[in-house]
Amino acid sequence: MSVNPYASYGVSDDAYDIVCRATVKASGALKRIDEIREINQLRVLDAYRRHRFSEVHFASTTGYGYDDIGREEIEKIFADLFDAEAAYVRIQISSGTQAISSMLYGLLRPGDELLTVTGRPYDTLASTVGLNAEDYDGSLMHYGISYREVELDAEGNPDLDAIKAAVNDKTKVVFIQKSRGYTGRRALLTDDIAEVAKLVHGIRNDIIVAVDNCYGEFTETREPTAVGADICAGSLIKNPGGGLCPSGGYVVGRKDLVEKVAQRITAPGLGSHVGPTLGFNRTIAQGLFMAPHTVGECLKGAVIAAATLEEAGYKTSPAFDDERGDIVQTIVFDDKDKLVKFCGMIQNCSAVDSYVSPEPWDMPGYEDPVVMAAGTFVQGATTELSCDGPIKPPYIAYLQGGLVHEQAKLAVMLALS
Repeated sequence: MSVNPYASYGVSDDAYDIVCRATVKASGALKRIDEIREINQLRVLDAYRRHRFSEVHFASTTGYGYDDIGREEIEKIFADLFDAEAAYVRIQISSGTQAISSMLYGLLRPGDELLTVTGRPYDTLASTVGLNAEDYDGSLMHYGISYREVELDAEGNPDLDAIKAAVNDKTKVVFIQKSRGYTGRRALLTDDIAEVAKLVHGIRNDIIVAVDNCYGEFTETREPTAVGADICAGSLIKNPGGGLCPSGGYVVGRKDLVEKVAQRITAPGLGSHVGPTLGFNRTIAQGLFMAPHTVGECLKGAVIAAATLEEAGYKTSPAFDDERGDIVQTIVFDDKDKLVKFCGMIQNCSAVDSYVSPEPWDMPGYEDPVVMAAGTFVQGATTELSCDGPIKPPYIAYLQGGLVHEQAKLAVMLALS
């Protein structure tokens, strides 16, 4: 065993040895991440060059934000990278839930049906749909939009036969959640999304395939709209913000659909024409440029965590060598105290609020108490190292992010120690 350089941080020699073995075992997966990162980084660089992006695009607008050339150019770059017709990228969108909720409200009308084909949506989106009685007022169902869902099959794949059987004359939007949410299922890959889109459009080409792309951007070399999805949405304090954006979200896809969403967020007749950038064009543009590298660091930290904890006997998902469609890594603890302590160790390895001990609490929008470790420079930024989990069996920790993978590596070694 080599000399333990983490000993001064409280890492035992045994824990360091386990991580060293795990890192060697995961070398193939780490190499694959580097290859994906390189392809995506060059795609991003090429987009900036082709669009002749310039310092003039950093200029700020206020008030209505009319004719913001920087905002318009950034949106063209987003659309280009997603192989889409248009994008709506705004600092005023404060969360992924807001972006996705606005997407659904913008696309659906009373009498339409929303069909979710990845099972029950994430907790905070369930309130948008109207699945939680206390949040029914103002929900999609409250406005006369019906809802049904199709579960994934036993292997965690989209159940194409069940989807085909579920589509009816009222179905307007088929919704896909790429990431796992608070479940043990795998994240979907773009190939999975391509299969669903091909099936649905083959049934009726006027059905809109919409994707919750949170946590999934730049984990692969193609985005959902490049493989048949009509529209997708996400957050800038997740992957595409590169760890730099202090807020913001995006919607990208078919031009007519993106504009419907923009009109929902602003007002009919205003749509995408308004929205001041308030000096954030530079940050959004630089964050997007850094996104492939940052996502690569997130994925490396997740792979090392998975390989290490598997070596120590824990059940993880994805396995260290699985293909990854998002930056989330789950660890099953089967014990409430172990879950809370692990989140505490993640908090202890944070650059911000490292001295704080996270405790479970009733977070707005969640069905169960949640313990959340997030010592981040931007509140709620999941490209930064964070870990959370609902306080319910089997007590799963959802580890995500890490601007530098060494942070996740240290946290896992301390947990083992």
